Amino acid sequence: MKIKFSLLFIAFGCFFSSLAQEHLEYQTPPESIRNLVEAPLAPAVQIDSNGENVILFYRDQYKSIAELSETEMRLAGLRINPKTNIGSRTVFYNNIKVKRTKEKEPRQVSGLPQNGRYSNFTLSSDENYLAFLNTVSDKSEVWIVEIDKAQAKKLSDISVNANIGNAITWFRDSKALLVKSIPEDRMDLINPLEAVPTGPTISVSDGQKAQNRTYQDLLKNANDELNFELLVRAALYKIDLNGNATPFLPADLYSSLSFSPDGSYLLVNTIQKPFSYLVTYHRFPYVSTIYSQDGNFIAKVNEVPLDEVRPKGFMATRLGKRNMQWRADKPAVLYWAEALDGGDPEMEVDYRDAVYQLAAPFTEEARLVFKTINRYSGITWGTDSMAIGTDYWWNTRNTKTYLFNPSNPNEAPKIVFDRNYEDRYGDPGNFVTTRNQFNRQVLELDKNNAFLIGAGFTPEGQFPFIDKINLNTLKTSRIYQSSYTDKYENIYSSGSAIKEGKVLVRIEAPSEYPNYYFRNIKRKNKLSQITYFDNPFKSIQDVHKEVIKYKRADGVDLEATLYLPADYDIKKKEKLPMLLWAYPREYKSKSSAGQSTTNPNRFIYPHYGSPIYWVTRGYVVLDNADFPIVGEGDTEPNDSFIPQLVANAKAAIDAVDAMGYIDRNRVGVGGHSYGAFMVANLLSHADLFAAGIARSGAYNRTLTPFGFQSEERNYWEAPEVYNTMSPFMSAHKMNAPLLLIHGADDNNSGTYPMQSERYFNALKGLGATARLVMLPKESHGYSAKESILHMLWEQDQWLEKYVKNAGKEEATNIN
Repeated sequence: MKIKFSLLFIAFGCFFSSLAQEHLEYQTPPESIRNLVEAPLAPAVQIDSNGENVILFYRDQYKSIAELSETEMRLAGLRINPKTNIGSRTVFYNNIKVKRTKEKEPRQVSGLPQNGRYSNFTLSSDENYLAFLNTVSDKSEVWIVEIDKAQAKKLSDISVNANIGNAITWFRDSKALLVKSIPEDRMDLINPLEAVPTGPTISVSDGQKAQNRTYQDLLKNANDELNFELLVRAALYKIDLNGNATPFLPADLYSSLSFSPDGSYLLVNTIQKPFSYLVTYHRFPYVSTIYSQDGNFIAKVNEVPLDEVRPKGFMATRLGKRNMQWRADKPAVLYWAEALDGGDPEMEVDYRDAVYQLAAPFTEEARLVFKTINRYSGITWGTDSMAIGTDYWWNTRNTKTYLFNPSNPNEAPKIVFDRNYEDRYGDPGNFVTTRNQFNRQVLELDKNNAFLIGAGFTPEGQFPFIDKINLNTLKTSRIYQSSYTDKYENIYSSGSAIKEGKVLVRIEAPSEYPNYYFRNIKRKNKLSQITYFDNPFKSIQDVHKEVIKYKRADGVDLEATLYLPADYDIKKKEKLPMLLWAYPREYKSKSSAGQSTTNPNRFIYPHYGSPIYWVTRGYVVLDNADFPIVGEGDTEPNDSFIPQLVANAKAAIDAVDAMGYIDRNRVGVGGHSYGAFMVANLLSHADLFAAGIARSGAYNRTLTPFGFQSEERNYWEAPEVYNTMSPFMSAHKMNAPLLLIHGADDNNSGTYPMQSERYFNALKGLGATARLVMLPKESHGYSAKESILHMLWEQDQWLEKYVKNAGKEEATNIN
């Protein structure tokens, strides 16, 4: 049976006479916008570690509303399709091709299922096979592709459980897969709409402070708990390349599976009870167990209790072993971090974290590896005597990079870099890795030298680079730097062999679609092209694009990307309407906030949420305008959020107005999520805009009382900040028409659909001109083609009426 979907729109004002609601079917925007939306999507690209084979993954740009309307259960932070047993928001691909890097044309993989929905791609250790899931109407199945032969086959009829974690995992020898399957004894799920309650749901506070963010899709009652358990529970099977399946481990709540680098052991995390109604499954109790490659129990290595209560602050963490994983450079050695400050950022200590390791057979005491001054964030392993560790501290924006000896904890680590991570100009880059004998990524070393790949932001522009760093002296020398001033070159670690001079890069320009190349930096930087994608957006390839730079009234340097219509006469300078799009970001220093990090040579890509569509409709578009919110020293950025927000907006409009391109009385502003929050505040506290578009925002900060975005204080510590920043509290000051759009099933922390509904009710009650569009089935980001086309139609209608024709008495009504 086909279901015909319609949208319920709530509006206020003259659009629908005296009606407050109207039932509309999905609409489509003008042809110039629609053609960009419907342009074919270039495939995703995966290149093997040897740089020999390329796999191309094809998919439709968007889902259909029918796909989004399939059965969905929301449990403990998961969104699951209980019929197919895979995430209900999974992005599916529908074709696979392969090619050699030296070949131009790809080969079609034969044997693929018709009308396939492919996901969960994973390469075997030897990189000869690609495993993936194909989802049909009632289950998900395991398939493999033999890459050299470009041939696919279904491996087994087993129904896979892909509801949580990695559903398929290769054994080290690349001859079999470990697969999570639906247990044969699974009970029927409880239908929450039909279940008869047996009593109330009761939550208890025992006096401990549990200051958690406002998570969504949480468990709500005992029925949810049972359904979560049924859907997560899986049995493990070993399936060889001939499709023979043998039981590996009995059914349990497996959240993650990871083989040791040598393949001898399997680290298994298993969720335990009690579950929580306050946090998602990531913070449920779990046990970490080691099994042999044959499925025999070896040791229990970690036991984590329910993680509902933590000290206050972004840098707070739980007690005990965390981030447990395998050392990439050893056959079977576990490592993890433990807090030395009780997980409490308020505690003064010399070292925040310690890293420990434990080697097979996991019977001895763990051994200290090294300690971090800030909160531990990761390790890149190298040799027995050399590894790189990193930490960070949000409150100071500090990050440290350490060179340490994993075999001698008494040898003091060297601090390689000690810097402000907001400082993009001073970013030394990331250490380059290469595959070792275990097919794991470790430091690429040339004797005592390692390599760094950096983004290369400078005051003069962006010039990505490769540096060699001597790990004895810690001195760096540049061995390659991109010199493009009319293109953008991105340098990749994966697929490269820096020591041999072979570098994988991707090159693009505003009208040149991104393509991959090998660059040989030892042979006059010679380029060898790998992919040959054409620009699918020809209609906007001739638009004018430039990055403009300007200053805020307090001297902070700002920039934005300016687009002019393709047929715009720069000499004549007709004054056009403008759409400004932005997203506020917090900084602890004006110098970091003022750094230039926008590359004018990036490809012009009109993704669904982009404002670039309106350059085809006769608008000047100012995209990605800098909106820094700065709080230096003991001052927090949000202490002066509104004045800085208005100053950012005024500076942007002044800059483009001074260029002679716009009518400053016809400027609209738009944003998504925190950008929507920005829009609502600007229309309430400034008289700069003719109208605004706010998508999927949060407008009442008292509904996110334990922090939001980069605000660490809770509501009761800074009520004036929360209240002043909340557009809901200033709804009576709204002085321009506002279009509110929200996914009806938004799952983002803080941006409940209720935020837009309640804000619209306030605006309507106070007589403001507003329109609320709730997109059925959509989450925080929108994915159905019908939804996106309609969203663009709504935005176009709004801009045409209230921006392009601002002040005209006979503007075209929305109908």
